[in-house]
Amino acid sequence: MAESHEHEHARLRLLALGNDILSDDAFGLLVAGRVAGRAPGRLEVVTSSASGFHLLDHVLGVGRLLVVDVVQTGRAPAGTLYIIREEDVEVVHGGSPHYTGLFEMLAVARELRLATPAEVLILAVEAADCLTVGGAMHPAVEAAVERVTDLIVAAIGQPDPFAALAECVPC
Repeated sequence: MAESHEHEHARLRLLALGNDILSDDAFGLLVAGRVAGRAPGRLEVVTSSASGFHLLDHVLGVGRLLVVDVVQTGRAPAGTLYIIREEDVEVVHGGSPHYTGLFEMLAVARELRLATPAEVLILAVEAADCLTVGGAMHPAVEAAVERVTDLIVAAIGQPDPFAALAECVPC
């Protein structure tokens, strides 16, 4: 999916993170493609395999940012959906000042008074394997693609999509 910058000041942007050659890590990209196909024009859809400050352009100039990605906590079965508000996450700084994650990057952008989103919501699915090049997606993660797509498409039809998504936990 091509990265889009045509709606620089969109009200709602879906930022799907992932890498389509790394087994479960392709999750966000698959969701983005399906959401774009089922809800064209209802939100801006952007995909990226970048991290840290390389994401800066993707998070600026938007009122609300919905991030879709995978996580590996090892504390839940593959395919488990987490819905996380930015304010619920305690930032743990990396081992090097050269590394910045999404939250550190947003904090720096805000400190610089850049046009960051007022609200960030993350939809993350528990992955089983994000390291195997060319590996198949775990069946539970693959099943979560359609479930998360359905949730997003239904939520963006609501007056407050973030509230609608937050209410669906546990999904």
